[in-house]
Amino acid sequence: MPRFWTANRQLIRAINRSTVLNIVKGEGPISRTKIVRRSGLSPATVSEITGDLIAEGLIYEKAAGDSTGGRPPILLALTHDAAYVVGLKLAERHISAALTDIEATIHCTLTVPVTGMTAVEQAVAALTSAIEEVIAEASVPMERVVGAGIGLAGVIDAERGLCRFSPILGWRDVPLRELVEERTGIPVYVDNDVNTLAMAERWFGAGQDVDDFLVVTVGRGVGLGIVVNGQFYRGTRGGGGEFGHTVMDPDGPVCGCGKRGCLEAYVADPALVRAAQEAAVQGRLSSGDPDELTVERITELARAGDETLEEVFARAGRMLGVGIANLINIFNPALIIITGEGVRAGDLLFG
Repeated sequence: MPRFWTANRQLIRAINRSTVLNIVKGEGPISRTKIVRRSGLSPATVSEITGDLIAEGLIYEKAAGDSTGGRPPILLALTHDAAYVVGLKLAERHISAALTDIEATIHCTLTVPVTGMTAVEQAVAALTSAIEEVIAEASVPMERVVGAGIGLAGVIDAERGLCRFSPILGWRDVPLRELVEERTGIPVYVDNDVNTLAMAERWFGAGQDVDDFLVVTVGRGVGLGIVVNGQFYRGTRGGGGEFGHTVMDPDGPVCGCGKRGCLEAYVADPALVRAAQEAAVQGRLSSGDPDELTVERITELARAGDETLEEVFARAGRMLGVGIANLINIFNPALIIITGEGVRAGDLLFG
């Protein structure tokens, strides 16, 4: 029983600490009195937490603020270079990495082309190398790096840091967090890449002041990030948001997941290229060798007036529209953000 109460006290303290730190981050320089009003915490609790944060170097006492009649208040601000984090996206053929300080200011970015990512050990080695390289290029001491976050496609159990299934990489039940932590020695967090994008929109982008919104990504696959009542929704064990694998036609084309007629089998980049290649083999394209068609090339040809490819994109756009209409009926969101590599052909899809 005592362990239960101790755990609860530790959790409450961690929540209060996070609340205070986020208020200083978002509204600082700010006085302790204003933190009390904004947080609803007691003056004693705020004083204790801010004292700890100052001692740890995460915040500092700035110049005094304007007085309203008494002693001018001491203002607290974030020590931007006290800690750094690394963010990574693990894709099929590359790793993107960025190092930021705790104010989310980017200090270094890099993109590393990779091969053989279906082999877990090779992927872990590449991720470790990318983390070390971005830290070295930013000339940041390793001891100031407090963690790394990895986003990748698939069903991700974020709580356990486990990739349950990634059809793009062919992984099942890969303990990615544990494997990268062993190599780097820093805390690692793993989530679905569209969920990480939804977080970015919530904290820094179009979703900052919206409590109910969806992020739809179109590109190599079709993904969905869900924010409901200001909270990120992942479903049981990370299985929520598999929008691309909702079935549009049970007799449709085979999807990479093994089912037929998934939205992704009509809208994702490989589906568009496959439809274009089939049209080329049938002699219905104005130009283009079937073996040389890429999504960039078919976008170019469609914009140049190839009617067959215009219809390929239009069909994909209709399917995407039906899928998004279903999302609206289910979630009734205030905002839908459509993003990803696929928006390169937005003029062909969205009409």
